[in-house]
Amino acid sequence: MAFTRICGLAAIGFAVLLLSNGAILAPAGMPVVGAEPAEVRAFFSAKGGIVELASVSLPMIWVLLTLFGAGAVVTLRRSERDRGEAWSLVGFAGLVLQNATFAVIAAIRLALAATTTHDPGTAVLWAMHDALFTLNGTSLVLALVGLSIAGRRCGLIRPWHARLGLLAAALLATSATLTPLVIDHTGPLGLIALTGWLMWVAWIATYGLVLIRRPPAGNRHLPAGDVREGHAAAEVSATPHEGAR
Repeated sequence: MAFTRICGLAAIGFAVLLLSNGAILAPAGMPVVGAEPAEVRAFFSAKGGIVELASVSLPMIWVLLTLFGAGAVVTLRRSERDRGEAWSLVGFAGLVLQNATFAVIAAIRLALAATTTHDPGTAVLWAMHDALFTLNGTSLVLALVGLSIAGRRCGLIRPWHARLGLLAAALLATSATLTPLVIDHTGPLGLIALTGWLMWVAWIATYGLVLIRRPPAGNRHLPAGDVREGHAAAEVSATPHEGAR
């Protein structure tokens, strides 16, 4: 199987595991950003085992996300180099940052699950968790903007797909910028990040389908887009003039 198709399957697997992870934690009553320390202590004391169960899939989630990023870069880089651009690398950097940041978030959750009910450090750990969780939207912004622009300029993804990525990035950037308010005021502000997150999951799953369906050859098989115009110009400049023959 071609590498890009493997990476496309990885993107879909990532989306499925990510939603499954949320389907485990949300019904269990996972505290939202800004929850009071007493609520956090009660949840992790009573349902720490559920948090540990949900963490089992995280290493595979990080591997799949990295594979997707590598496949997207391989698909887009040759065309980008011709134009002197590196949007796909910006996107890949965002994916790497996402993995690193969420590894810390997961570690904090496991630490909370292992603490006692009256541990005074719970408030500090949860405050750090909330800050990292909300600011983590910045890494997703890099991934969404970089790979949406690169995919569109190379003609790999459709306009609506790129717009979906950029809209999700705008919502996540807004949430990250408002981090202090999101943490201090539970309620509607949290819906901004949630909406952007759901759009991010749909965006990456769709990107995975694009990579699966793409012919396993060179960038000459990319759909018509900005690349076509750039290549056409290069061909014209490289063709000898009729009068010089």
